[in-house]
Amino acid sequence: MGFSPTAVVVLLSLCAVCLTAVGEKHSLYYIYTSLSKTVDLPGIYDFTAMGLLDDREIDYYNSKDQMKIPKQDWMREKMQEDYWDKGTQSRKSKEQWFKVNVDIVMQRMRHNHSDLHVLQWRHGCEIDDKNGERKFLSGIDEYSYDGSEFLSFDDESMRWIAPVPAAEQTKRKWDDVAILNQYTKGYLEKECVDWLTKFMEYGQESLRKHSPPDVHVFARKSQYSSDKLTLTCLATGFYPKDVVLRVRKYRTTLPEHLLTSSGVRPNGDGTYQLRKSVDVQEEDTAGYDCYVTHSTLQEPVTKKWDGSCKDCRMGIIAGCLAGGFLFVVILILVVVIILVLRHKHNRKNCKERDGGPAAESDVYSIVPTENGHCVQKMNHANGVQG
Repeated sequence: MGFSPTAVVVLLSLCAVCLTAVGEKHSLYYIYTSLSKTVDLPGIYDFTAMGLLDDREIDYYNSKDQMKIPKQDWMREKMQEDYWDKGTQSRKSKEQWFKVNVDIVMQRMRHNHSDLHVLQWRHGCEIDDKNGERKFLSGIDEYSYDGSEFLSFDDESMRWIAPVPAAEQTKRKWDDVAILNQYTKGYLEKECVDWLTKFMEYGQESLRKHSPPDVHVFARKSQYSSDKLTLTCLATGFYPKDVVLRVRKYRTTLPEHLLTSSGVRPNGDGTYQLRKSVDVQEEDTAGYDCYVTHSTLQEPVTKKWDGSCKDCRMGIIAGCLAGGFLFVVILILVVVIILVLRHKHNRKNCKERDGGPAAESDVYSIVPTENGHCVQKMNHANGVQG
């Protein structure tokens, strides 16, 4: 399996990337994702690449547009045109590299081409910035395939780690080239840190725009049990992405295994949101609150649940409306049945009073009127005209 010195791959997920930027820590990562076959879905491409600085996307490339583009205004303003031209050529080269190597990995894993497989690479670094002194903390250079770790670089020992037999061949090949491992270590500890420092200086105003979380608590009827409510704690609009959200009962934190969590998700404006939910009995409405801590808060935010339910009242109203509608329908049916029976009864009486069926002919019929009188009616339907 042939790899260029700068290329190593990891699968984190097709649509999400988890990064860390807490307090004085800063990070720069590049994520490359390749699919084994085309997926006919909007926004999903055979190959994508993106750069992220402290959780924020700074550049992007996909196999359809084939252009590396800035995702931050300050990147567009600060970086020269040749930076984007060279970046585009680099991305195109990696796109071709991934096409070849995703097939190689599939062969080693004995997978066929009828199923979708994903090969991804993440590489980058994290630093600690205290009073202007930047210290290298860690470097990451990893492969993953279909969500499982495939190959990773140990920065300290300058050796590759292969957790699966299919990666052993690549590990041996790379470890036999000492200059490759030296280059990888040098990139993580020096070149990556230099780029991270430069980007931090360019985007310092944008990166300083931290946002505190907006906290909400509400309940709805449970989808799984008629006598329960789903209580939800929502923290949204916060940046950086690291946040602590707890659902509590009388200030005692509920165990995580009882909760359903959305995980931290991005909002459209560069901030994040997180929600956690738990099912509670309808009558158990006291003592619950949401407890949130974040680096932008001087003290934790506690939001108490008032015991109300968003859609319970609407359920009652809907039930009443449905019951009222059913009552009206039944009433109309009863009235119609009574009128039909009454009409049949009156007609029978008319026939008996006026000679019975013999009094009727193809031309005339004996029918009752609304006031109960009996009259002869001409049968126009039989072709007889008056």
